[in-house]
Amino acid sequence: QVRLVESGGGLVQAGGSLRLSCAASGRAFSSYFMGWFRQAPGNEREFVAAIAWNSGNPYYADSVKGRFTISRDSAKKAVYLQMNSLNPEDTAVYYCAAQRTPLIPTLASSFGSWGQGTQVTVSS
Repeated sequence: QVRLVESGGGLVQAGGSLRLSCAASGRAFSSYFMGWFRQAPGNEREFVAAIAWNSGNPYYADSVKGRFTISRDSAKKAVYLQMNSLNPEDTAVYYCAAQRTPLIPTLASSFGSWGQGTQVTVSS
């Protein structure tokens, strides 16, 4: 069983930066994808970024491309989301997710393991 714990959320002004961390435990993560999703009140959970654990290849939603960077540290079993140039539309609860060979890595329904989420609030 995979356990995921997010940290690093908080309140930041527009234009600022935050770095989210996701500590993973429970098993080896070869062939896994690690993802970041977010959910704002009244909205569905949406894809933000994902990374293939073995290759390190990243995938991004168009809305965050060029502003956010996903990375992973294999030794620490951790995944990070560096968020720059934040704007109020980025306000949401951010969730870390994990799945071995997800069918579609940009869909929340493809992921079976989730963290508890961390709140990110961007003020204008």
